Amino acid sequence: MADILVLYYSHTGSVRELATHIARGVESVPGMNARLRTVPKVSTIAEATGPAVPDNGPPYVSNADLRECAGLALGSPTRFGNMAAPIKYFLDGTGGEWMSGALAGKPASVFTSTSTMHGGNEATLLSMMIPLLHHGMLIVGLPFTEHELSTTQQGGTPYGASHVGGSDGALPVSNAEKQLAVAAGRRLATIAAKLAA
Repeated sequence: MADILVLYYSHTGSVRELATHIARGVESVPGMNARLRTVPKVSTIAEATGPAVPDNGPPYVSNADLRECAGLALGSPTRFGNMAAPIKYFLDGTGGEWMSGALAGKPASVFTSTSTMHGGNEATLLSMMIPLLHHGMLIVGLPFTEHELSTTQQGGTPYGASHVGGSDGALPVSNAEKQLAVAAGRRLATIAAKLAA
């Protein structure tokens, strides 16, 4: 079994839910396994530390998870058209993997959740691609052959799976958003399997 690392940060749970659907898509491909990981919050106080193991959910990611994966799905909520600080903080610590080329040639996809339809979801997805391109990863988007991409009234873009949660974050992940997340995971895993062969 080859592992696809599904790495995300989620503040209200929407990105976490997208990650679980992406993982379902990954695991629908024979020989592929989803390795769910998250990152801790970034403290505004330099001396503050959090627990080494999260209270619930998947374990925190390690740089070894990056080196061992056959592909990466990276998820973050939108923060003013950019990824959230915890994801950026983790990526900023991957210089060793960049120097060694540990991610070069591996496929990657991105996913996000935002409050409003025009809240920066596509800009966030594009900003998340930049460090992955610097690592030499091969970006995998969502093609318009996925029917839901043309019909969704909520999230979903050719740049990656997404969710629109509403200004109060109360909108659940829609069926179309779920289907697009599953499709994104399946496509990423299929491409990873082909590259590995």
